[in-house]
Amino acid sequence: MNNAFINPLARGAPAVVGRARAIKQWTREVLTLPDDAVVSVNELACHVPGCPPKETVVLVMQGARTTHVSIHKAMQDLTQDDIALAFASVAERPD
Repeated sequence: MNNAFINPLARGAPAVVGRARAIKQWTREVLTLPDDAVVSVNELACHVPGCPPKETVVLVMQGARTTHVSIHKAMQDLTQDDIALAFASVAERPD
């Protein structure tokens, strides 16, 4: 009998890694990114009063330009539509 506990939120856990890969792919598709663009996805604890307990931060690095969005949802709760809406709001902000 195997009673080993597997933490599904542990760094490198298959579900977390798979979800991060999906979010990266959605970001590439939504933004039609070239292969040399770097996409980074991180889930952070939010400690700001009134903020949901988890937020997902997506960074897109292309050459000297870095664009980031913070989505106040855990990675597991994100959808491709969330990614599209978040980056659409960045495109609407003045530089």
